[in-house]
Amino acid sequence: MHIRSFTSSSPRRSNQRIAAVLATLAILGAACGATTTEPASETAAPSSPTAATSMPAAEPLEGSLNLGFFPNVTHAPALVGVDQGLFAEALGDGVEFNTFTFNAGTEATEALFAEAIDITFIGPNPAINAFAQSGGEAVRLISGSTSGGAYLIVKPEITSIEQLVGASIATPSLGNTQDVALRAWLKENGYETTPEGGGDVAILPQSNSTSLEAFIGGAIDGAWVPEPWATRLIQEGGGVVLLDERDLWPDTGGEYVTTHVLVRTGYLEENPDIVKAFLDALIQSIDAIDADPAGAQASVIAQIDTITGQASNPDVIAAAFGNLTFTLDPIAASLQGSADDAIEVGLLDPVDLAGIYDLTLLNELLAARGDSPVEGF
Repeated sequence: MHIRSFTSSSPRRSNQRIAAVLATLAILGAACGATTTEPASETAAPSSPTAATSMPAAEPLEGSLNLGFFPNVTHAPALVGVDQGLFAEALGDGVEFNTFTFNAGTEATEALFAEAIDITFIGPNPAINAFAQSGGEAVRLISGSTSGGAYLIVKPEITSIEQLVGASIATPSLGNTQDVALRAWLKENGYETTPEGGGDVAILPQSNSTSLEAFIGGAIDGAWVPEPWATRLIQEGGGVVLLDERDLWPDTGGEYVTTHVLVRTGYLEENPDIVKAFLDALIQSIDAIDADPAGAQASVIAQIDTITGQASNPDVIAAAFGNLTFTLDPIAASLQGSADDAIEVGLLDPVDLAGIYDLTLLNELLAARGDSPVEGF
């Protein structure tokens, strides 16, 4: 396998092409806010002994795959697959495999549109926006990855939604999955918000690290955030859970998509064998997480620490893992619900999501394992 390595300390100099392309794009205005793109170095490590290759290739694959993901615990299947060499092994020596890390969905979808990356792990609302912005043509969802792990964490003295009136609540970015969920929940309960931070509850889109500092310092009253930030707000900021987002999804048994896998339609059509090998490695990664949670957490910590240059707290990662479910099921019903919420709060024009899923290759792999297929709509 040909692996192109990049130094995360100087991402834009390491990959001038992606930086130049992204700097010229202004798309997905309603999606989550963009932050710095960081190409991640990858070294093919030995495969996990619990994750044997399940799809030997009849012939060596040739081509390239540029993969995007976030240095977040909600992207654990990506982090484990990279750290344990599962993607590298499944793709083989004939595929040039590059990885890029992002901190927000807008940057990842911009990179997809620019053909700077081919596949990315991403949240539901940025995927919906990408599909809508391209008229349903440019992208397809090919697998689930992660469910759950989002909470509204507040100061201990706030014990009801009524006490949020006049409060300041942070979200990761305007129009991102948690931002939409908070606005929709408040509106359903009769409270108004505005994109500018006005209304009954002031919503402040900002980076999760900024929200943690602001919460500890008393500048905000709470935040609707994904793991591991929810756990950090509790452990480091003394916060309490006002709402577990699972409670908002009774029709899906509390399951909702947090992270799934998005591919460029053109890449999928031109490279089905590479995409299938990638999906095979994703299956192995989730198997490895299920078989050895401690080993998976070590892989997540290793990758996050390498990418961010900061040391993770193992106790935080372990607690966050307990609040997440790693699954190949895209939980399609919750995707439609997220789209409906974004439309309801004025952050998305009405959109028909028919055709957003292409689960054919994933279901072929599941059938070969004797597993039940997953469904889109």
